[in-house]
Amino acid sequence: MALPKVCVIGAGSSGITVIKSLKEHGIPFDCYEKGSDVGGNWRYKNDNGLSNIYKSLHINTHRDRMEYRDFPMPPNYPDYPNHEPIQQYFLSYVDHFGLRKHIQFKNGVKKAERTEDGLWRITPEKGPTQIYDVLVVANGHHWSERWPDPAFPGKFSGQTIHSHSYVDPKTPVNCEGKNVVVLGMGNSAMDISVELSRPGVAKKVFLSARRGAYVIPNYLFGKPLDKLTEYTPHWVPFFIQQTLAHLLIRFGVGKMEDFGLPKPDHKFGSAHPTISQDLLVRLGRGDIKPKPVITELRGKKIAFADGTEEEADVLIYCTGYNIKFPFFEEDFLAAPNNYIPLYYKMMKPGINNLFFVGLMQPLGAIMPLAECQGKWIAQYLTGNYVLPSKEEMEDSILKDEKAMKKRYVSSTRHTIQVDYDSFLYEMKKEMERGKKRAGKQGNQLPIEARAMYHSEKSHGPSSRKQKQLVSK
Repeated sequence: MALPKVCVIGAGSSGITVIKSLKEHGIPFDCYEKGSDVGGNWRYKNDNGLSNIYKSLHINTHRDRMEYRDFPMPPNYPDYPNHEPIQQYFLSYVDHFGLRKHIQFKNGVKKAERTEDGLWRITPEKGPTQIYDVLVVANGHHWSERWPDPAFPGKFSGQTIHSHSYVDPKTPVNCEGKNVVVLGMGNSAMDISVELSRPGVAKKVFLSARRGAYVIPNYLFGKPLDKLTEYTPHWVPFFIQQTLAHLLIRFGVGKMEDFGLPKPDHKFGSAHPTISQDLLVRLGRGDIKPKPVITELRGKKIAFADGTEEEADVLIYCTGYNIKFPFFEEDFLAAPNNYIPLYYKMMKPGINNLFFVGLMQPLGAIMPLAECQGKWIAQYLTGNYVLPSKEEMEDSILKDEKAMKKRYVSSTRHTIQVDYDSFLYEMKKEMERGKKRAGKQGNQLPIEARAMYHSEKSHGPSSRKQKQLVSK
């Protein structure tokens, strides 16, 4: 039986682990990547025109939690390496498994359309239109800048950038010797504030918080904090985990308001935490001045909710990202307010040949989750996994949404939130259930391989002859 042909969009950390699984199972595929190499957001100065990271970026998840399960990171890597060894790790992964020759570099996808007969018509930036049986989307979700909506009243006469554009204290704007206001309480806001507050960089750094958040260190009691969860069984109820974590942070770190930050309006674990080993120390030393949310822009001054105002030269918005798919027509598929209902953050019920990989915001790293999704897709396309019914998938999505809304504060940041350990465990359990369903149905291929008999120009006798051979 011929296996379906797959188009994979993106060769970032999610795309490369998908094509690794496809290759292992002999599934034909093409991978399109806008940049000249793999790595996506982790590739410093990526030339794909979308990805961008700041020079001082380090991972905030321990390397053991971030690595692919079938390709460990080198043991000489530090606990939290910067982007250079991480990018080298992805390069080694691609070369080790012989994936590079299967990737079309400097060739993104301009348009992806579903034909009337359910195939995918893919128009790349270079080369002819191609037809595929299956489409895998791994284009990432940290590239389309999200700005405050509605915008703050007034006008700011200084320089304004989004954290996505920030590279270092001099790029793209020069922050040295300047008064800088950083808006946000996420990881980017912490990293940028800390870097700018170092001696000899910015003159003053103000950190403006739109809402309270828990800031947790990389290390607690001399151990990497995120590895402590490895010892918590998946079956322990969340409220117990939450209570224990809250006590751990309360006595191991302290109250956020003691450092001048707003008191979180939620319990620990009800919002994505912010990780920084240095922020609270910088706040305690006065190197960073905490401020409430901005209320108005007044030329060279910025007003805050506590009635104060400060002179500023640079305003940096660390306000997150929009989920976008520029190759889809919006009336086909979009994510308004970052909402996109998917089965295990991967499949849209009713469309059995479209998959999303890495489209999640985990309490942990995306890479092992994307790796599991890639294995899942390969099992499905080879007939070793069978999906539940459309109704069951929709019920599962609603159940998950209800649980997430109950747990997390309402925010566009939490629309794709998952818990690393429990999500990975549940994915593996569903793969086992699907394998049993496949055994009962005789391991039939769920998607017929038809793409090889279709093309934009093949309407002549030879094409009809090929179709007749398939029917025989």
